[in-house]
Amino acid sequence: MSIGHTLLGLLESGPRHGYDLKRAFDEKFGHDRPLHYGQVYSTMSRLLKNGLVEVDGIEAGGGPERKRYAITEAGITDVARWLATPEKPEPYLQSTLYTKIVLALLTHRDAGDILDTQRSEHLRSMRILTDRKRKGDLADQLICDHALFHLEADLRWLELTAARLEKLREAVTR
Repeated sequence: MSIGHTLLGLLESGPRHGYDLKRAFDEKFGHDRPLHYGQVYSTMSRLLKNGLVEVDGIEAGGGPERKRYAITEAGITDVARWLATPEKPEPYLQSTLYTKIVLALLTHRDAGDILDTQRSEHLRSMRILTDRKRKGDLADQLICDHALFHLEADLRWLELTAARLEKLREAVTR
């Protein structure tokens, strides 16, 4: 995820302080990985330097001055371009799990055990996500669905690989 573009998008609804941006980001996108304040302020500094935001006001308080940021026209254009650009699908052609299976076969270990252990871990993760989805709001449900669909695809791959394990052993140990 592009933190900078996400913060710019949040600024389109109006000027905000860094603290407010962090809170909005965490509420909408940071359920599992909230932003650190330093990340917000370093990103805002970069966006300011690149002309994508401007300081809309400075407020003095009991602590350091609080800058209020506003998105510029260049920032709006940049967010629009980012939103319109499709994300590159991740083909997972270099899978750590595939590497483990091949190495297990090459070293005469039980690759079936590795597949079984991984299947159990995937199922455990799916149970946790399904429970979270059941209790969550619509945004959380969609995030969980995305993860669950990927885990389901991984499970299909695990089953296919288990069914082809002997052929794979023959192919990699020639």
